[in-house]
Amino acid sequence: MSNHQRSFFFNVDWVTVIIYLALCIIGWFNIHAAVFDVRHPSIIDFSTNYGKQFMFICISIVLAIFILLLESRFITALAPAFYVVTVVLLVVVLIIGRNVGGNQAWISLGGGFRLQPSEFAKFTTCLLLARYLSGPNVRVSEIRAFGIVAAIIGIPMFLILRQPDMGSTLVFISLIFVLYREGLSPYFLIIGFLMIALFITSILYNPLTVIAVIAVLGSLIIWFFKRYKKFTYTMLTGMAICIVFVLSVKFIYNNVLQPHQKVRIDIVLGIKSDPKGKGYNVNQSKIAIGSGKLWGKGYLHGTQTKYSFVPEQSTDFIFCTVGEEWGFAGSVTVIGLFLFLILRLIMIAERQRSPFSRIYGYGVASIIFFHVMINIGMTIGLVPVIGIPLPFISYGGSSLMSFTLLLFVLLKLDSNRMGIV
Repeated sequence: MSNHQRSFFFNVDWVTVIIYLALCIIGWFNIHAAVFDVRHPSIIDFSTNYGKQFMFICISIVLAIFILLLESRFITALAPAFYVVTVVLLVVVLIIGRNVGGNQAWISLGGGFRLQPSEFAKFTTCLLLARYLSGPNVRVSEIRAFGIVAAIIGIPMFLILRQPDMGSTLVFISLIFVLYREGLSPYFLIIGFLMIALFITSILYNPLTVIAVIAVLGSLIIWFFKRYKKFTYTMLTGMAICIVFVLSVKFIYNNVLQPHQKVRIDIVLGIKSDPKGKGYNVNQSKIAIGSGKLWGKGYLHGTQTKYSFVPEQSTDFIFCTVGEEWGFAGSVTVIGLFLFLILRLIMIAERQRSPFSRIYGYGVASIIFFHVMINIGMTIGLVPVIGIPLPFISYGGSSLMSFTLLLFVLLKLDSNRMGIV
């Protein structure tokens, strides 16, 4: 047996591969349950979404094997080219793309199949980010490097926002964790969470009241540390920025966000209750998950599922099918698999000898973590509905293949880690 063959069979992290296959199979069966049609009972009927998902899984497995057989240097060298191709596709989709559900995010391929470039942009952005940050003398804490990183992440974000697809746009924010791992000051994370808190607070309360609280608390802190003049200037600058941000929240809320997005935020924050309107999906999703109780109603026996009470149940709201038919036990199993996968990805990233592989690994873990947290959070009403799939489980070829690319490129890099410096 050649060294290449030994590398393929023995160095691949098969634990991660098994988790991947388990999640794909769970997704396939739950898609079958979510859109089951008695006229097409076979789970491999290609005229149905569950039949198509089986085909997508087969294509993704072939893609995974192809990636594992590639040379790692090929992936690294072509990272900029892959990124440019997806940016071009993101521009093309704005011109000739097909509008589905208010988002012009798909390129029609014929035969009922569509390509969603924004899904693949996550993969190529991770690659280019890893390629740049792993370069010699690149420190993300420096202004020039941070500016280039912001451009790498910001270009696809801007183009996806133009579709407009808020959910896919926000996914790129998760890459802040990669930058933090590579030396970005933790103050950026603190500032980010502070801005989120101020945004929510400014919606819930009168902005003038929020500004008054900022002024009082800031003044007390300045008085307590009045001996340190440099700290005082920094605190005054921070207060000014916070006040400007609070004043701009109403403008952003009223003029930037789409009406349906504002309603969804209002529902999550408890400002409005609209169980028959914009809150219908989440309300029905919570009913479905709660009705599953401990062990669920059983496969193909979910009443909320069977009678299509939850829209988008095979895509964005697939988790409520898991909750209804497999109960709390099934939900915990799926969440446990994702948690184990994410921790495994972090472990794989940390054991890399190559900075490129480590940075890319953290990118993969961050994106999957964000998708899982937001998707499950929106099905149980903890976060606004922004429409992002549950990795490996939601219906969709672009989603499944893009996550397969993300995962198996990392596994390929990991399999060669002893030979890469």
